[in-house]
Amino acid sequence: MKLRAMIIAATVAGAPMLVTAPAAYAEPPIYTGVFSNTALQGHDPVAYFAEGKPVKGRDEFTTEYMGAQFKFASADNRDAFLADPEAYAPQYGGYCAWAMADGKHAKGDARYWKIVDGKLYLNYNKNIQKKWDADIPGFIEKANSEWAAINE
Repeated sequence: MKLRAMIIAATVAGAPMLVTAPAAYAEPPIYTGVFSNTALQGHDPVAYFAEGKPVKGRDEFTTEYMGAQFKFASADNRDAFLADPEAYAPQYGGYCAWAMADGKHAKGDARYWKIVDGKLYLNYNKNIQKKWDADIPGFIEKANSEWAAINE
């Protein structure tokens, strides 16, 4: 077989993979990192509200929500989350709120957070959080729109 015929055959054979490949790379609804299934890098989502700071969860107090494992510092926090997960789960699945305003998935870091109007938002790092702080309402409005479009 000639080189040109081999290239055409390979291209035609690989065409179905091109059509289905993007779905394989879709981001999960909750950010967990590459080699983990744990949300918030193991921090307790309820603690942000109850204690006003990130607190590491414990393995014995876990639950699954939207395909990710959430850890809690206590059984009471786990039970509060189970009663109303949407009240405690980070916005945009724990992806960076600033990046989501631009329609992009970027990791949210549990150490860079803010509660706004009773909702938990994460940012990529300290520098990004400073940018986000400059126009929180504007970024939230944009991110809400982008998140809704991504999840249609």
